[in-house]
Amino acid sequence: MSNQAVTLAGIRDWFRTKLREENFATNLLVKAETKTKVNREYIALDLKLETIKDELVKNPKLACVVGFIALYLVVGWGNDFLCNLIGFLYPAYASVKAIESSHSDDDTKWLMYWCVYAFFGILEFFSDQLLFWIPLYTLSKCMFLLWLMVPGSNGGTHVVYHKLIRPFVLKHQSSIDAAADKAKDKFNKISKELLSEKQQ
Repeated sequence: MSNQAVTLAGIRDWFRTKLREENFATNLLVKAETKTKVNREYIALDLKLETIKDELVKNPKLACVVGFIALYLVVGWGNDFLCNLIGFLYPAYASVKAIESSHSDDDTKWLMYWCVYAFFGILEFFSDQLLFWIPLYTLSKCMFLLWLMVPGSNGGTHVVYHKLIRPFVLKHQSSIDAAADKAKDKFNKISKELLSEKQQ
């Protein structure tokens, strides 16, 4: 999916590929598929939805909060601010915790998150007039940002970073570095000129 637009068919194919990988979770799905004669895709989706549903049923206050936030993201005043707050607040807190921890794995995860967040922010800035007309855009954006926070290789950050951002940066790294060095030299030259003018 790195060189083509992200489509529902592409996501479905990616999901099916992940379900065919060899690991503990997929081995359990194979056993369940064999015993129940139900496709493992349906079992995996059902397990995810069941887990979320069980959590919301067990905790009605959480269900009310989630429902209110979802409704507010659809029709509320300042819903874009709330969406950006959700996408910023917890990741900022988790990033501080990652910096303070002795492990480097969490640092890498949150650095990748901020790269994806910045990339998405730039895309959103340039396509703002088009996105405004998409129904439920703010709710969809919030769900996307929550998907980015999911840990592990199935999380959005890992997928978007490794499929889109990393290949692009590696391909254009030399030209990006050259442009950054040129901009830095110009900035240094202008700031020296301004400082010398102020001192005179």
